[in-house]
Amino acid sequence: MTQVTERGTRLPGAPRAGVRRRSPAAAACVVGGAVAAGLGLGFLAVLVIVLWISSPYPDSGPGGALHLAAGLWLLAHGTELLRYETLSGVPAPVGVTPLLLVALPVLLLRRAARLGGACDEEDEEVLPASAVFSAVLCGYLAVGALATVYAAGGPMPADPISAAWHVPLVAVPAAAGGVWGTKGRPLGPLPNWLPGGLRRGFVRPRYALALRAGAGGALVLLGGGALLVGASLAWHAAQVQTSFLSLTGVWSGRFAVLLLAIALIPNAMVWGAAYALGPGFALGAEVTATPLGFAGAPALPRFPLLEALPAAGPGTPLTWAAAAVPVVAGLAVGWFAVRRAREVSYGETALTAALGSLVCGLVTAGLAAASAGPLGSRRLAEFGPVWWATGAAAFAWTLVLAVPVAVGVHAWRYRPAEGPVAVDADTPVDDGWHDSGVREIRWEAMRRASGTLVPEIVAEPVAPPVVVAPEPAAAAVPAVRARRAVTVVSGLDLGAVAPPVAPPVAPPVPAVAPPVPPVAPPVVGVRVLARRKPPA
Repeated sequence: MTQVTERGTRLPGAPRAGVRRRSPAAAACVVGGAVAAGLGLGFLAVLVIVLWISSPYPDSGPGGALHLAAGLWLLAHGTELLRYETLSGVPAPVGVTPLLLVALPVLLLRRAARLGGACDEEDEEVLPASAVFSAVLCGYLAVGALATVYAAGGPMPADPISAAWHVPLVAVPAAAGGVWGTKGRPLGPLPNWLPGGLRRGFVRPRYALALRAGAGGALVLLGGGALLVGASLAWHAAQVQTSFLSLTGVWSGRFAVLLLAIALIPNAMVWGAAYALGPGFALGAEVTATPLGFAGAPALPRFPLLEALPAAGPGTPLTWAAAAVPVVAGLAVGWFAVRRAREVSYGETALTAALGSLVCGLVTAGLAAASAGPLGSRRLAEFGPVWWATGAAAFAWTLVLAVPVAVGVHAWRYRPAEGPVAVDADTPVDDGWHDSGVREIRWEAMRRASGTLVPEIVAEPVAPPVVVAPEPAAAAVPAVRARRAVTVVSGLDLGAVAPPVAPPVAPPVPAVAPPVPPVAPPVVGVRVLARRKPPA
């Protein structure tokens, strides 16, 4: 009441629509993205500073080392660097990105997105996935822009246009993966702005199987490429050792060369897969290494991994054996494309295998594009596999092999079961079971073993044979074997305990006069099976 009467006190008014409340959680996400970028820069800066301190002949001061670290951080995102210190004076681009180095920013940014989307306390503000993604990405890209500007003053500055689209190209999937993991890795629903047919189609299990089959084929190709590279390094072990020792004589330089070789191992795996697929990889202008032949590239720099290249000349059966790698990849795609359901048709299985081959081709093309790049402006402008040729070869190899393998595996897995031939129920089976007395013997053994649970089989009363005099004019009729009556006991339950049941009393048999001795010959074919002696 005093707030109404006193003029000096104002009532709390409603917040205006144009003013938005600042969210501390969103600010924390922005800081988390910036910290992720700073940690990547700091790791590379420490590594470069250590190598610069241990070098006996440093080319520049600590400022140059820090500029070089910023350039390496941008190179880890795929950005091209420019090298001005060349013999011709023309800046040479450096675009081969060590794929192992890409894991550093991806892991850091994914962790920042996961921490930004997590909620530890009940009263803590929970941001939607889109807000977390945007905030983390904003902080990371801000640091990336500053690093691009800072690296421009170093010995190897980054190309601004290349950095403008390479850094977001790596940051967007990493942040999206972190947010998706925080939300429990949901598989749907898809956004409403997509067409309805597309959203309904992606729900089908064929696409999940195709992704699994394509990923399996790509992993087989990478494993085969690693096997080829390892075998070639072992075959050229002496040349590799000589190249490693001749590059530098100090331990810091050799350690730097070793780190660079380790970071380029994933690139070598992709190059080996491209070599096995057939298109091979380029080692300069008009120089390509394929299983069919290698003309040689004398202008290559000395590096341990480059010493594992095949010998110059036409292909040999040893190089042709690399075709076993795509063959195994096609078999893997066909195996993983078979769905574990009997009602799936052969056409559906073949379509799933074809989609898996397409996924394998797309993944291989993407890896080939990421592993290649220029190392110069003239002869080394083309260095690495051609992405479209490698992807097309992977798709063709796996499609030719995966579709028949998938159909064959489906037919073999769900073939009809083989069993004994069914017997018609209306056809009588004469196995001698009811006429030989075995049934009664086994039933008696079961009754004695179970006590009073199984009733006793009571033999039906059998009347004494009646002698009938044959008519003299009647023709001889063959005797017909009659079946015995079978007593069926219903309601038998061996699992439950039933009260004792008194054995049934047989009805009295009427007295029959003794038979008159026959005058005619005895009747043949009469069989009397009496299991119990009638009462006197």
